[in-house]
Formats: sequence, structure tokens, C-alpha cells
Amino acid sequence: MWSFLNATLLLGTAAAAVPVVLHLVMRRKSKQLEFPPLRFVARRHEVNRRQLRLRHLLLMALRIALVALAALALSGPSVSTGLSGGVLGEQGDPVAVALVFDTSIRMEYRHENRTRLQAAQEIAAWLLAQLPEDSQVAVLDSRPGPAAFQADLGTAKHRVRTLETTAHAQPLPQAMRTARELLEGSKLARKQVYVFTDLARAAWPADAAAELQKQHEKAPDVGTYLIDVGIDKPVNFALGDLRLSGEVLSARSGLRVETELSAVGPGGKRTVELYLESDRAQRDPAQTKPQRRGSRTATLAPGGAQQIDFSVGVLTPGTHQGYLQVLGEDGLAADDRRYFTVEVKPAWRVLIAAPKPAAEYALFLAQALAPERLRLMGEARFDYTVVAQSDLAALSLEPFSAVALLDPKPLEQATWTKLGDFVSAGHGLAVFLGRNADGQAIQSFNQAPAQDLLAGKLLRQAVSRDNSLYLSPQDYEHPVLAPLRSHAGSIPWFLHPVYRYWQLSDPPAGVHVVARYSDDGPAILERPLGKGRVITMTTPVSDDPNRNPWNRLAATEAWPFPALAQCTFLYLVGSTDQPLNYFPGQSAVLQLDPQHTFQSYVLSTPDGTEVRVTPDLKQQVLVVAATDQPGNYRVQAGGTAEGVDRGFSVNLAAEQTRLERIPQSELAQLFGPIPYRIARTREEIELDLGSSGGVWHLFPALIFAVAVILGLEHMVANRFYKE
Repeated sequence: MWSFLNATLLLGTAAAAVPVVLHLVMRRKSKQLEFPPLRFVARRHEVNRRQLRLRHLLLMALRIALVALAALALSGPSVSTGLSGGVLGEQGDPVAVALVFDTSIRMEYRHENRTRLQAAQEIAAWLLAQLPEDSQVAVLDSRPGPAAFQADLGTAKHRVRTLETTAHAQPLPQAMRTARELLEGSKLARKQVYVFTDLARAAWPADAAAELQKQHEKAPDVGTYLIDVGIDKPVNFALGDLRLSGEVLSARSGLRVETELSAVGPGGKRTVELYLESDRAQRDPAQTKPQRRGSRTATLAPGGAQQIDFSVGVLTPGTHQGYLQVLGEDGLAADDRRYFTVEVKPAWRVLIAAPKPAAEYALFLAQALAPERLRLMGEARFDYTVVAQSDLAALSLEPFSAVALLDPKPLEQATWTKLGDFVSAGHGLAVFLGRNADGQAIQSFNQAPAQDLLAGKLLRQAVSRDNSLYLSPQDYEHPVLAPLRSHAGSIPWFLHPVYRYWQLSDPPAGVHVVARYSDDGPAILERPLGKGRVITMTTPVSDDPNRNPWNRLAATEAWPFPALAQCTFLYLVGSTDQPLNYFPGQSAVLQLDPQHTFQSYVLSTPDGTEVRVTPDLKQQVLVVAATDQPGNYRVQAGGTAEGVDRGFSVNLAAEQTRLERIPQSELAQLFGPIPYRIARTREEIELDLGSSGGVWHLFPALIFAVAVILGLEHMVANRFYKE
């Protein structure tokens, strides 16, 4: 099927008659001359006359062809090959089109005074103008959800104009799969997907390729075109994900905030500042201005990165919010700020119960939880109380957040029941099994109610005498070990051997192994009970290293043990249970104090909007599902005196703002058998992608033919008019 960009220019072919008229008008006329009749001269004259006539006709034909082909080329002819596809469609031949836009925050990158989303909108508006009126158009973005065709082209154009970026973006292959499923249901013969993307690697995760390729098998006739609106060499400075020393802190411990400052492009010098808002910022307008609490300057090499960390002194009890800010402007402002929220509570009280002499048994654990130097300075995050195991039955556990049993001897059933009630109410218990469970005592540990708390029955002692046995965590995903993850490769567990530990029977349902020994035996186990949990360690932390010890975990200068002890009891007191920092799209869950609950709460969003939310009083939680906007959120109720003032933060994942582009090799591997084309400009869409869809543009070939004929005409004309 033939088509023309400008059919009116075909009228120019009428100019082909001009050479004919000129040849007829300028034709030579014969002259009658009297000459003696010479026979041989007459024959030669006839031959010359025929040759001139042939050259005359050839020259006229070349000039006619020259004019006609020039007019035809300027009209922009194209011919359809009958293959499926075509970018712009054909007049009267509607197409089903899905426009998929990457609307992640990363598309706010500004270059030449326009964002990448604005560049995509401009090309999409031009593309929609080329489609036949009866085409079906769907406009999809990075927000998860169903897809549908727009009512008409005008509605589709309005939808494109009003697109906005989102902090909760799904991967592009997932959006493409949704678009292809929609097109599969269209009755139109031609179906096309146009993806407007900056080709950043973050938008094309490899694990999403399988589903996309699987959907292609169902609808192989859908054409795929990638419209690249990205920048080959972006320039940007970005903050990475924040790492906090804790989200729930003791009033005696300071706050440490760590992140990474990275450069995309030439690098340079940048300053990062830490700002902290008062916990009364939402109540007292005079204190709403954040206070700068630290500043760091870094000089980055091209494409380099540098660790940035801040330390904030002791904070008052309550909720504290703040942010880190990169000073200076760059292409993407969204990754120049990271928010955080922490809650500060009074020092947690831990009860340490041990056989007599209790103080000697508790020495290592007590110093690990509250080192003497920090206690004297009033900065220890834990307060501990050491009691003899025999006094445990008569002691009230209400003031304590966690209890530790060090190498316990058999306890009375009433004491085990008391500890079980304590844990079920939402507290923590740590049991460190040791030599005092041996012999006749083992029967006491293997019967109820002790077995309602422990992680299994005690079977036998595993013994090692060659220093080959030691703690060997297989991963650091459990909350007890997660704070040590960044140091996992440098923790010298092998320098602190374990000589003896208790082997347990198959653990009851719900028991989880936190860490193992190098022989794969369970070392630390967790058992949930009611609202609390019990940690069982199968070797003690109270042995004197100088008298036939069970291990050397707590030996002098054994830094892994204090870190492990701190992490274990932070988990037991619940400091890791309350996440206060989220990613967009995650539901924020705030645990409520049963003694101070209200029927409704006021939620203040980062943009200043206030909405009322209703808590789940049965579960004693407040759930906030609308977390698409990055920033600090505040939750309040009951006024300033006896009321509630809590908060949480929402941050973009650092991966979502990375501008590194995906290589063509990775992109080809992701698409696999799916044919696709890439274009960056309107011209490439019209010419390059258009030819791939079964339409051949003849302009280049016709112009080449005009040049060839012009050369032939020049050569023949020189021979024709030669004297």
C-alpha cells in the first residue's frame, strides 16, 4: 500500500512536459541547398540524421525522468510491506497502543531546563498526534494497578499531560507485562507498546524478565519500542540509605547516623549537614525550625563514593526526627535529603539471676551490658540488677524489661511459671545453659513448665578439645545478628573457641535457630511466647576462663561477646520491634501504649496536611497505609500534657534514584526473544522504527536515482551539443 507525506507535490510531475515542449520548439529544421547529387554523401547524411534523432530522444527521456523523480521524491512516498507493526500507523488503519511511562522519582532529573518526564511527555504528545482517530490508546505509569484504554485520543493526551512522578514505582517489565495483557484483548490487528524510559538499571531488574518473556509467548505480535529520554552522562550527587545506631534508643546512649555520599559524573566537593527537629516541633511554633547538629565535607573522585557519619549526644526521652541534606544543586534533588525518626526511652532495666556467688557469675554479662566507664558517665543504655537465683521466686519482675538466667540450677515450677507469664506479657528472657544443668538437674529442665520456655530438651554435652569449635553464624538476617552484618567478615569468632555445649532434642514448633557453631550445632535459639520471646544459648557466658571453662567467648578483650550481648538484649527488650523508618508504599505500624490510648489520632504528613486516623484498639496499634510521600510524619493525640506525640519517616530507597544506565547487553538479555527497537528522537521514531514495522520510505532511493539521472543527462547533453 502506497502513502505520501505530501501528496500535493505529485503535481510537480506535470513539469515533465517541459522538456518535451522545449525539444519540439528548439528542433532544427532542414534547409534546402543545391549541391551536385553525390550518392555516397547522401548515404552518410542519412546515418548521421538517425544517430542525432536517437540521442535527441534519449536526452529528452532523461530530462523527463529527472523532473518526475524529483517531484516524486519530495512528496515523501512510502510503501507498506504487509508486515505487522509500524510506529505511526496508517490513515484509516487504527492501532492499539499502550504508552508506558517510567514515573519514578528518578525521572525528575533535570537537563537543559526540563525533566526526563517532561521530555517523555513532549514526544508522547507528538506521537499521539500521528495516530488515526479510531486508535485505542492506554496510558500507564509506574504506579501499580490495572490498565484500561482511554475513552479517546483527547483523553489520552490529557492523561499524558497530567502525569506525575511517584515515590512508589514498580519495575518497568512489570508495567510492560500489564500493558501487553491489555493489548492482547484488543480486536485491532496491530498492537504496539511504547516505553518511555531513561534506561536506568534500577528500572530493569533482571528477576522481572521471566514473566515478561512468558507473556510475550501469549502475544508475540505486539511490537515493542523503547523511547530513550535519558542522559548519557548524568551529573549528580546522592545520599545512600541511612544506617542508625538504633530506631529505639536508651536515654543514656547517643545517636549515630551513617550513610554514603556518591557522585555520578565528574565528582567534586560537597557538604552534608545533619538537622534535628525538636520533639516538641509540632506543638510549639517557635521551635519548628530544625537545628543543625553537624556538618561533613567530602571530596569525591569521578564516580566515587565516601562514607559519611554523624554522632549526636544524649537525647531527651521522646520522639526525635531529622534529616541529612547535601548542600548545592545538581540534576536530581530527590536524593539530596534523607529523613529519620528515633524514639528515646529511659535506660532498660535487666535482671540478672545467677547461682551464688551471683556477682561473680554475672560479671562478664553485666560488664557487656553496662561497661563500668559508661555507667560512671551515665551513658550506659542498660541498668542491671544482679540477684541470686534463689531470690528470684520472691522478687517482682514488673520493673524489668528482660531477665537473664546465667547457668541456672533447677528452678521450682512456680518460678518457671512466673517467668512464662513475664515473657507472655511482652518481655524477654535469656537462658544461658551450662554446667549446673548436668546430672540429676537435667530432669528438671526437661519437664514442664521449663520446656514451655526452653528451645528443646537437653540431651547430652558436645565436647571439643582442639579449638576447632566456635560460633559460626551462617547469615546475619535475624534481628539479633543484623546490627553486626556490616562487620560479618571481620568478626574473629574462631579466636574464641567453645569447648562444651548442650545438644538439644528436635526443637518445638516455632523455635528458630539464630546462630550455629562451626560443627552446625545450634548455638542460639529463639522461641516466641505470647507477646515476648525467649533466647536460649547452649553454652554459658559466666564461666571463669581460668577454671576448666566451657568456652572463651567472654575472655579478656573479646570484643564480639559485648557486641553480641548488647544485640541480644536490645532484641529482648523490644527495641528492634518498632520500626520507625519505612520505604514508600509500606504500611507504618506504631505500637500504642495500652495505658494511653485514644479513639483517634491526627496524622501530619510531610506537606503539612492533617488527617484523622483511627487505631486498632484490639491490637493496640495504629496503622498508616498512605506513605507514598517521602519525609517525616507526626502522630498526635490528647494535647500537650498527657497526650501522645509519636512519628515515623519515609525515605526513597537509594536504588530508586541511581542514574547508572543499563548496558545494551543486559537489556538484550532481559528481553530475550522479544524483538524491540530503541529511539531517542522524533526522527528516529518516524524513520527508524517506522521502517521496522513494515513501512519502507522511498525518499532516499529516489534522491539517489535523481542524482544518477542528472549525471547521465549531463553526459548525454555534452555529446549531443558537441560541435
